[in-house]
Amino acid sequence: MGLNFEQLNQSKYIGANGDYEGSNLVLIGCPLDVTSSFRSGSKFAPESIRKASWTLETYSPYLKGDLGVLKIFDAGNIPLIPSDLNTSFDLIEGQASDFFKDSKKVLFLGGEHLITYPVAKALKKNFKTFQIIHFDAHWDMRDSYEGMQFCHATVMKRIKDLGITKIFHVGIRSGTEEEFKNSRIIDSPQRLKEELDFSIPVYITFDMDVIDPSLVPGVSTPEPDGLMFGEVMEYFISIAGVDVVGADVVELAPDYDWTFVSSICAAKVVREIMILMHKREY
Repeated sequence: MGLNFEQLNQSKYIGANGDYEGSNLVLIGCPLDVTSSFRSGSKFAPESIRKASWTLETYSPYLKGDLGVLKIFDAGNIPLIPSDLNTSFDLIEGQASDFFKDSKKVLFLGGEHLITYPVAKALKKNFKTFQIIHFDAHWDMRDSYEGMQFCHATVMKRIKDLGITKIFHVGIRSGTEEEFKNSRIIDSPQRLKEELDFSIPVYITFDMDVIDPSLVPGVSTPEPDGLMFGEVMEYFISIAGVDVVGADVVELAPDYDWTFVSSICAAKVVREIMILMHKREY
């Protein structure tokens, strides 16, 4: 199920100048946009994030690292089939599993949040144990939503059903009473640092609606009263040194923000996560 990288012709994320064999970090787009319940458009996010990245510096003053010293390969986008969710799942899971088998760290550009489910299945195949840090405005822990068991509002429940229970939820501020009763929010960077097991690999799933919509209005389901960008960085700084083996950035819907700021924020989140993946090297 591997991609023919030579045939892909997408723009690249800033600093992603390596080839596949020589890189230990891969960035790949997953433009899945099938189950959005409020407004669609996340399929345009991977290319918008790549374009926005060229407004940034490669250096992070937060984590004090530089993309310029990393070996990053931008693999383009997985050619998904919007009309066939199961086939799209198989394509994402298969490609993710190939990357993990090759000992690559991977950052997936969504697309809707549902892409995390097939990635989690690939993680289970390739890692004995791992933890998930879930940045989101919503729990995404419903058993079904609008008649769908697999959608952006059920993705974390489906992942939990896989037997993955070590999940840390950050930034949640919307959900059903049942969701709030059955799960717990990590309410500070210090709490996350204390509860995370630094000896176990980590996967980060980052829904852009965790950030306040006054800063990032271009998302599929905006929710007032979110984190500011600096607060997100405090969470990242608190876990510097943990082994982040993969991550995704999802739910950006760039066409709803004519200022382009939402895409720039997403591109900056991507930069910080990639540097976080290699923080042990600094």
